[in-house]
Amino acid sequence: MKEFERKQLLERVNREAATVGATIPETIDVQGEEVDLQEFVFEIKRRDTVPQGERERVEQAKRNLRRERLERLEPIEDGEVSYAEGERLVESIIGIDRALNALEALGTADLEHEAEAQEAADRKRWMKFLRKALGHEDTSHNTRGRP
Repeated sequence: MKEFERKQLLERVNREAATVGATIPETIDVQGEEVDLQEFVFEIKRRDTVPQGERERVEQAKRNLRRERLERLEPIEDGEVSYAEGERLVESIIGIDRALNALEALGTADLEHEAEAQEAADRKRWMKFLRKALGHEDTSHNTRGRP
């Protein structure tokens, strides 16, 4: 895959409105297990709030979806896939993001903590990308606060 194609795919994934009009995949393979994602999200969204007994299940699903999202994003970031495979991964990531948005909008416990965790993950990916783009592959140095 060419560098500009890789950047184009990453831009599509990180676009703020990427999930607008996107559909939640009917099924998705998460951590080697097939999940009826669309059915799960719609089942949970039918309720105004997540019942106490379901919160852990929803939180675990969100953690698994975030992990799966990162696993699908890394080959694109690293340029390890063809453009066609990258496009397929981007579409699946956008579907995962759509599901995550729907689940996170439910008012489950500790939304502030989740937002901080997502922001930290975004910063980590950005720093990894910058190090690679600038040719600083050695991540053993702490560059926080340094130019």
